[in-house]
Amino acid sequence: MALLILSLGSNVNAISNIGYAIESLRQEYGDITLSRVYESEAIGFSGENFLNLAASVDCDVPLKEIVTYLKELENSLGRDRSQPKFSDRTIDIDILIYGRETGEDCGLSLPRAEILENAFVLKPLSELHPDMHLPDSDRTYLKFWELFDRDSQKIWPTDINF
Repeated sequence: MALLILSLGSNVNAISNIGYAIESLRQEYGDITLSRVYESEAIGFSGENFLNLAASVDCDVPLKEIVTYLKELENSLGRDRSQPKFSDRTIDIDILIYGRETGEDCGLSLPRAEILENAFVLKPLSELHPDMHLPDSDRTYLKFWELFDRDSQKIWPTDINF
């Protein structure tokens, strides 16, 4: 079994799209653990605020199959991959961590670099797995969050539950 940790985000019909994605993930992988849902401002473009959270589950599905499934799920929710990198999203589901995988695999760089770059990724992850260490680091995700420049990116918890 490998620990699969995902980041989910949306700023287009976000509650509905994230809710659908979570239900689909539960049907595919079983009992998943979720962080709180956070709201944050759009980064890199002027747009509606995003809702974001982290999800984790132990699974024995090969990474390649997970990547294929997540792309199909995003596509089913209207993800438009022709848009610029920084743009509105119906849904964005990123694999942050898959077991002890490091480096390049299935077109991904693991663990995902955005963990330390974006508050909307790091904060939910640090809540979900505060004592987990970034590979090849003596710091936990909670410690990384404590050191994060919180003035650079605003994020706040919501009352939304899935």
